[in-house]
Amino acid sequence: MKILTDSFVVNTHGKGTYEITADVESIVSKSDIKEGVVTVFVRHTSCSLIVMENADSSARTDLHAFFDELVPEDTPYFVHTYEGGDDMPSHIRMCLTDVDKNVPIIGGQMVLGTWQGLFLFEHRRAPHTRNIAVSVFGK
Repeated sequence: MKILTDSFVVNTHGKGTYEITADVESIVSKSDIKEGVVTVFVRHTSCSLIVMENADSSARTDLHAFFDELVPEDTPYFVHTYEGGDDMPSHIRMCLTDVDKNVPIIGGQMVLGTWQGLFLFEHRRAPHTRNIAVSVFGK
């Protein structure tokens, strides 16, 4: 079994979804692993990783609207607000999603559906630099 570990950063401009599929594909390609799995992990507590439709951005617009309703910002009963009114809601949104994703590799390619892409889901209003670790396992 071979293992390659790498990382990259995503500079966000605040809340939104940022596609990282190509970044991860580049690491998978560099690994020369033909059959296996890639694990992607974001090293933060106020953003997450999602697999989402990458063809029609309105799907992501609806996702943001849903989370804004589900976990509203500037909620007066939150105590953890050291970094602002979006601080605790960002942590809750992260808990409701994932900080890691696993994608199979077959024939040296990630096995994603036609309309699937990997996205960093930024939950904070301010810009951030997000660190993403990638491990590719296989043969």
